Parts: sequence; structure tokens; C-alpha cells
Amino acid sequence: MSSELNVPMGSPAPGISERASDGGGMDYRDWVRRSYLELVSSNHHSVQALSWRKLYLSRAKLKASSRTSALLSGFAMVAMVEVQLEMHYSYPRELLIAFSVCTTVLVAVHLFALLISTCILPNVEAVSNIHNLNSVSESPHERMHHYIELAWGFSTALGILLFLAEVVLLCWIKFLPVDSIKKPETTPAPQNSGWQAALASTIIMVPVGVIFVVFTIHFYRSLVRHKTERHHQEIEELNKIKVQLDGQEQGLLTV
Repeated sequence: MSSELNVPMGSPAPGISERASDGGGMDYRDWVRRSYLELVSSNHHSVQALSWRKLYLSRAKLKASSRTSALLSGFAMVAMVEVQLEMHYSYPRELLIAFSVCTTVLVAVHLFALLISTCILPNVEAVSNIHNLNSVSESPHERMHHYIELAWGFSTALGILLFLAEVVLLCWIKFLPVDSIKKPETTPAPQNSGWQAALASTIIMVPVGVIFVVFTIHFYRSLVRHKTERHHQEIEELNKIKVQLDGQEQGLLTV
């Protein structure tokens, strides 16, 4: 039976073309052989399609990480350079330390994600532009999968969360000296318009940050659930193919 089933995938089963040209019918043995070849070829193409889908997904993640990291790190650097500190106002030391630390970590996180994207993306792009199904194995996206996910997480989840904190700290630094320089003795700090503006921005940004965290967790849980369901469907399809092949093999042995 093994000698009969070891037929190349690209070539038709022996005897089928001759019977078809003669106008004769196909016996059960030839039908089992052709069904086996069709199942193997369809499984091979499905594996190739899955590999290409992973490659395109990795390329899209690297491109999105590269664009997002370059944009947000540039904004953070501009904000740190362009912020005007009032020399006649005594800023809280904790506020200045928090702003400098947040800006430094924000730029470092996005530049690290940008570095990973810049190093891996050209290799993935070179393979994705080749119109050959077997060239997907030359792409490093499978081996560099953890680095791609790390860059994606740094650029989207952690990087955007730090950028929200950067906006809040920048509002405090920008608005806190308002009215305090003009009337340092007569106006208490909680009644300053600058203090109220900074507090308002913080009150607005806190729910936004909570919504962002909840959405991120919900998105990743939904994505993991979708991948799990897809894996279960693939396992069920493989099980059906196995049962069908076992039934055909049993029928071939009884002939």
C-alpha cells in the first residue's frame, strides 16, 4: 500500500489519465489514491498560507511599531526641549524629577522599539516581496517572534501609557506657575487658575488612562481567545482528515 500511495504531489495518479482518455470509469483504488493526494496537497497549502499570514502580520506589527515609536518619541523630545520653566517660580522637586524620568523612559522605550523594528523589518520585507511560496521559510519572523512582540508591546501599550503620563506632567509644569508669580502672597495655591487647570487636565486624563488599560487588556484577551479558537478548529480539521484517511485505508485493505 505504501508503494501505491507514495506518488509525487504535483503529478497525477498513474492510470487515472489513461482511463479518462479511454472514456472508462475510475475504480475504487484510484479514487482513494486521488483523494489522498488532494488531502495532502490541501494540507500543504493551508500550512503555507498560515506561514505567510504570520509573516504579513509580523511585518504589519513592525511597521506600526516603527511609525508610532518615531512619532511619540519625537513629540516627547520636542516637549522636553520647548517647555519653558519659570525661573522665578519654585517648582516642586518631585514634579521636576517625575517629568525628567517619565520623558527619559518614554524616549528610551520608543527608541528600543524603533531599533527592533529597524533591524528586523528589512529582512521581512525582502522575503515578503518574493513571489515564491517556499520563500517564507527564509524570513526571520518566526525566530524573532519574541522581539517583534516586545517591540509591539513597548510601542503600543507601555509607550502610549507613558505618553499619557507625560501629558499630565507637562500640564502641571506649564500651568502651575500661572498667577503664582504675579500674586505669590495673596493667592493660595489651590485657588490659582493655573493649579485648577492642571488639576482639570489630570482629572480628564485619569479616566482616559483607565479606559486605555481596560481596552488593552480586553483586546489582548480577545486576541488570545481568537487564536485559541482557530487552533481548536485546525486541530478538528486535522482530526477529520485523519479519520477520513484511516477509513479510506481500511477500505483499501478490504478491497
